[in-house]
Amino acid sequence: MFKDFWKWHKKKELVHEAGGTALFHEREVWWCTLGTNIGFEQDGSGELFTRPVVILTKFNLDACLIVPLTAKPKKGKYYFEVGDVDGKKAVAVLSQLRFVDRKRLAVKITTLDREIFDNLTRVAVGACFPGLFK
Repeated sequence: MFKDFWKWHKKKELVHEAGGTALFHEREVWWCTLGTNIGFEQDGSGELFTRPVVILTKFNLDACLIVPLTAKPKKGKYYFEVGDVDGKKAVAVLSQLRFVDRKRLAVKITTLDREIFDNLTRVAVGACFPGLFK
């Protein structure tokens, strides 16, 4: 599959230069400018290279831990169904957890239900950090 890294790099420079103004909180779902990435890393799509993500942890005003979402049905240890997001069934891709700057957060979509979010974080920790709490 062809990936236009030059097009993404130009967009990435604009995102970097923009002032980060997103006011975000845990449990929120945002369109996030993830860009074009290497190999099996989750890409954004469209002209803005965005994809929906869930804010798992807010470290400070400028940075957070996110998990990308996909609309493709997925099953297994590294996937968690979060329900409808922006009119589509959404699945969290737990293997793609990552740290992002708020400059990447474009538009808030919704806030996950507390119970779904709590289950998502529990499953994410268990899947990505097995044995952490043993």
